[in-house]
Amino acid sequence: MSIRSIDAPGCRHGGERRIEQGFAGAIGNTPLIRLRRFSADTGCEILGKAEFMNPGGSVKDRAALAIIEDAERNGHLLPGGAVVEGTAGNTGIGLAHVCNARGYRCVIVMPDNQSNEKYQTIETLGAEVLRVKAVPYSDPNHYQKIAGRLALEIPGAVWANQFDNIANRNVHERVTGPEIWQQTHGRIDAFVAATGTGGTLGGISRALKKYRNDRDADVRVYLADPQGSSLYHWRRYGELKPTGCGSITEGIGIGRVTANLEGSPLDDAVHVTDIECVRTVYQLLRDEGLFLGSTSGVNVAAAVQIARQLGPGHTIVTILCDGGAKYQSRLFNRKWLSGKGLLDAAGLGEPLSPIIQPSLAEQPRAAHPTRLSA
Repeated sequence: MSIRSIDAPGCRHGGERRIEQGFAGAIGNTPLIRLRRFSADTGCEILGKAEFMNPGGSVKDRAALAIIEDAERNGHLLPGGAVVEGTAGNTGIGLAHVCNARGYRCVIVMPDNQSNEKYQTIETLGAEVLRVKAVPYSDPNHYQKIAGRLALEIPGAVWANQFDNIANRNVHERVTGPEIWQQTHGRIDAFVAATGTGGTLGGISRALKKYRNDRDADVRVYLADPQGSSLYHWRRYGELKPTGCGSITEGIGIGRVTANLEGSPLDDAVHVTDIECVRTVYQLLRDEGLFLGSTSGVNVAAAVQIARQLGPGHTIVTILCDGGAKYQSRLFNRKWLSGKGLLDAAGLGEPLSPIIQPSLAEQPRAAHPTRLSA
């Protein structure tokens, strides 16, 4: 089965250069990037879909736009209305951008254990940010549940409900999955991604399972799960049970099956430790020139595991979710990594690593300026 065009509101299609209509028009049609070092090490083609190149900086731009457009079509979101959401950050950023472009008020509820850069970005975009204590989902004061109640209290507001609103999943089934199929010309053996809301993995898995690849086989779909999450054990053994202790990752790995993930065709799951995640993030930075966040580290580490399972000659696609700038105070901070016991994983065990050093302004001045020879 081939797809000649992809028709979805706010998402580009085709290879031609064109003028897009505002922020929404620039979402989607992100390139696939061949990860040279990881491909060479495994003998497979490991490709990352560059979702960090969306205008809001992450894969969540797609879900944010889809959720708002769905609410508009259904008559739930009217001019001058408000969008309320509970988020670990990237969906909040996407929603704030789209709300600005369309004239809506944006209210974001976030747990208090996220990187400061995310709060600052969302506030800079003009959204109202409510930070709440991080508690288990079973607690009525979980950030998602607070967002749902808050939406009922604000006149003209809708709750985005990204975890269980299948407009999230549908846009990935309708657009992102077919983009991957087109870009690989059907030469894809496996797809893998971590999941938080379940929208990206759930939608892409449904799309790719409609095709047979160039080996006349189904595309295998894997769930990548960080330590502390319950989804690896759920997919492998049918029971929600955490694997290991909590993770440094943000926005992925949960203890329930969301409406977006439920019923999605998954062939297997891969477990990724924080050590593997951090090592991969820094390999992406040093060897590929890609400054990415922790979820991308989990995804690429999982892709490498799958490549070794399948053997040389296969093509594995994953998601490069967002850039690393939102994690500089943590993932790219020597002191924070040291406190987590992850300096060696990052390759920063030596005190004078070329990756993270004091700024020039913090270094002592030489007694005599260095002269450059003619």
